Amino acid sequence: MKALVARLDSFGDVLLAGPAVRAVAARAEKVTLLCGPRGEPAARLLPGVDEVLVWDAPWAGFEPPPVDRAEIGKLLDSLDADTALVLTSFHQSPLPTALLLRLAGVRHIAADSVDYPGSLLDVRHRRAPHAHEAEAALDLAEAAGFPRTDDGRPRVLPPPDTARLTGPRPYVVLHPGASVPARAWSPRRCAQAVRELAAAGHRVVVTGGGGERDLTARVAGAHGLDLGGRTGAAELAGVLAGARAVVTGNTGPAHLAAAVGTPVVSLFAPVVPAERWRPYGVPYVLLGDQSAPCAGSRARNCPVPGHPCLESVTAHDVLAAVEKVIKA
Repeated sequence: MKALVARLDSFGDVLLAGPAVRAVAARAEKVTLLCGPRGEPAARLLPGVDEVLVWDAPWAGFEPPPVDRAEIGKLLDSLDADTALVLTSFHQSPLPTALLLRLAGVRHIAADSVDYPGSLLDVRHRRAPHAHEAEAALDLAEAAGFPRTDDGRPRVLPPPDTARLTGPRPYVVLHPGASVPARAWSPRRCAQAVRELAAAGHRVVVTGGGGERDLTARVAGAHGLDLGGRTGAAELAGVLAGARAVVTGNTGPAHLAAAVGTPVVSLFAPVVPAERWRPYGVPYVLLGDQSAPCAGSRARNCPVPGHPCLESVTAHDVLAAVEKVIKA
């Protein structure tokens, strides 16, 4: 049996699909993961994936492309599966993806859907109202005939040794960036946390992508090690795996830290529900006002002046949370 798992969203979304992918891989001869460009680096880290197909869907992502008939035709020609799971977040519809899979000849398709699917789905599953994204994906896989075979925690392939980048252990990682501004702690607060952690005796490593070098340099200052722009996905996994704790917002590295078993201090803006997107499977502390006026808004830019949900968190709060998760 050839199986396909579709998760067309971002890096963290694909990581949270990992437990369901492993459940499918336990029974399928081949597993193809269909993902978007932002999810591709995570897809290539997941155990159980035999093939990665990358397609920028017009109904996914922050800046979706226009509908292109020729591109859709290329995708249909590349799809080869007997059965498929279409994984989506609670607010998304799986039906556009299911339609393309049906046109490609996929015979059995399962998804969570609140909308009437017509003939597009063979398994129309209803996710539990407050299920974490990782649990929801596992529940769907089981409904489609792929029961879980392990503890269901996020995992990635063994990362490389990154001691040449980080220097000696122990250390704590602070990742100041986020996929959207509403989910990021301010650079000023991040820099204060680096100083407070260093003053308490922690080595601090600051990580960030290639476009975040100015941010990581500002945050690291004279008290942290700046690795901004120096890690791809696999190297970042290695850096996070070596850390005693990771401090970050609700963004991909929080889920990557969980996937390598490292505790997380989560600076969580409540624009999406923490019950669905918190770090999963590791000790964690959630910081941030979860009852702030932005709660549930899915805003990309904070709609409340001063970003109070996260700016109310202090460097001392972060230090206390780091020491708590280290002892957990």
